[in-house]
Amino acid sequence: MKNALMCGALALLLLIGLAACGGDQQPESAAEATQPADEAPVEEQAASDEETVADEDETQVVVEESAAEPEADEQPIMLARADSTDKPAQNWKFKEGQHYIRMVPSQPTMGGADKIEVAEFFWYGCPHCYSFEPTINAWAAEMPASARFVRIPVVWNTMHELHARVFYTMEVLTRNGDLADGEAFHNTVFQEIQTRGNRLTSEDSVRRLFERFGVDADTFDKTWKSFEVDQKLRVAKDLGRRYNIQGVPAVVVNGKYRTGGQEAGSYDAVPAVIDELITRESQR
Repeated sequence: MKNALMCGALALLLLIGLAACGGDQQPESAAEATQPADEAPVEEQAASDEETVADEDETQVVVEESAAEPEADEQPIMLARADSTDKPAQNWKFKEGQHYIRMVPSQPTMGGADKIEVAEFFWYGCPHCYSFEPTINAWAAEMPASARFVRIPVVWNTMHELHARVFYTMEVLTRNGDLADGEAFHNTVFQEIQTRGNRLTSEDSVRRLFERFGVDADTFDKTWKSFEVDQKLRVAKDLGRRYNIQGVPAVVVNGKYRTGGQEAGSYDAVPAVIDELITRESQR
């Protein structure tokens, strides 16, 4: 009996302690009691996770759109395109291999590169050269301003060399003022050989001709045997070989093209070929 009373008293004391700890709070369920206080509910966390994924997806979409669209200051790249319109080819009248010969490779000229050089190869003893003189002289008198005309005597043998020396002695004496009119002397040499029977086959005969034009014997002798005349002869011989001059008269344009009466069809047609070749060179 005594033991039963003691057990009841203890039970009453336990009920009073439990009521004091709870106060006005609602009793927690078993699930709430076992869940950490700072952990969000599962549904709220899931919703939050979905929003994070959506935000990431939106960010990815924005990045993709930004990559697809060029920036405002970015210009499209344009590739160069060749002009498909070809310039019309020049309608040349004279043909290579028919009216003139192209020399490959090109050869040097007597003068500088500031002018297109037209060189006539000749020999005083050649009747065709004598006949060609009026034609080439008329062309030279009205040649284009871009052209330069020079005469080059051929040096094939000792007689050619003698007459070539006559020509270069005349050039030097004219330049030095010892011969008043070199062009008149040049024409006279042709006439002496071609029409007067004076073949000018010796130094003495040449000296006498110069004396007729007012050149004293000493001046003639010094010039005739001068280094300058010798050098001019060497250049003439070398150019004749380089240009492959095998007949005269022949004309070479700028060390590149060779023509003559045979190629042009007649000596009267040579100036037209020369003019066209000058035009070709002017357009290069």
